[in-house]
Amino acid sequence: MIRKEITIQLDSGLDTRPVALLVQVASQFKSDIHLESGIARVNAKSIMGMMTLGLVTGEEVTVTANGDDEQDALNQIEAYLTKKS
Repeated sequence: MIRKEITIQLDSGLDTRPVALLVQVASQFKSDIHLESGIARVNAKSIMGMMTLGLVTGEEVTVTANGDDEQDALNQIEAYLTKKS
């Protein structure tokens, strides 16, 4: 299992559309992927779970990945969360 703290840099934060795209990115991988913010921990492949976090630009999250493709998964999640529009 690997984990990394990432600061969200998406201009719109994680509202409905960006959350849906993040779930699509996470769903490409076999690894279990979770995002943690404060005391909440949700499955990155769950759109409903991700929406409950209410994440905004500048917020820091911890991403964990566990599985055969965990490093690729973490790299892709980080690339998505840190891209500028």
